[in-house]
Amino acid sequence: MKFLPMAVLVAAVALSACTNPNRFGDDANGSGNPAIGQPLNGIVPGSANDPTSVAYFNQAVGDRVLFLIDQSALTDVGRATLDGQATWLMTNNDYQAVIEGHADEQGTREYNLALGARRANAAREYLVSKGVPAARLRVVSYGKERPIEICSNEACYAKNRRAVTVLAGGQTS
Repeated sequence: MKFLPMAVLVAAVALSACTNPNRFGDDANGSGNPAIGQPLNGIVPGSANDPTSVAYFNQAVGDRVLFLIDQSALTDVGRATLDGQATWLMTNNDYQAVIEGHADEQGTREYNLALGARRANAAREYLVSKGVPAARLRVVSYGKERPIEICSNEACYAKNRRAVTVLAGGQTS
């Protein structure tokens, strides 16, 4: 029982040390940096408003370009999206990218795999022409195997004719 008063005293001192959450500065963790998940100048790290995040890339820059029927030539809209991707990738050197080529459900599996490869390569070559190092870019074709829309009309087919840039890597801190 001699330890009970000492334990109560230690507990009281420990709890009193926690009364001022801002005792080490302007942050919650005392490191001079905001707590994880807390905004820094209105930017939440990793969110869609963080210009270095994958979410920002996907939503603000755009992760996909669409193609016309049986085509692997880039459209003006596709080139504009890839211009934004190139700028982002040149600014964020920690990221690698896999460019996925896709096709609609029309045609044979083999034809669509080849068409998806041509689409992914068209996007890759454009990014390389804008200064993105080729070593940071890989391509893969899924043909018609991974549709984002499943139905038998042109509106669905148009969404499935695409090249999607998928980011990997980045900051791990």
